[in-house]
Amino acid sequence: MDTSYLAVEWVYREVIEEEIAKQTTGNIFHYQDDASICSDKGRILKLEETPDGVFILLDSGARIRVDRIITLFGKPGAAYEAYDAFANACLDCTGGYDLEKLD
Repeated sequence: MDTSYLAVEWVYREVIEEEIAKQTTGNIFHYQDDASICSDKGRILKLEETPDGVFILLDSGARIRVDRIITLFGKPGAAYEAYDAFANACLDCTGGYDLEKLD
């Protein structure tokens, strides 16, 4: 997985800003730099732009890059499509078995 920052659509920033205003607390599922999935729980304190990308800062101390968010309080995030594509990937019509074992 590419770890460089990818610009996100404004709609994701708007959702984050709405959740900051509502002071919503909940789970945020996201990719880590090694492409593993993790979750953090908390309330978003602020949206922060840096030379490394755009981040959200949680009251738990977690700092999450916006383009790596899969779901934000149950709503799809900027990385949701990549996650969904992986979950729906074809198994090359072998059902996950090796071709040699199917003969």
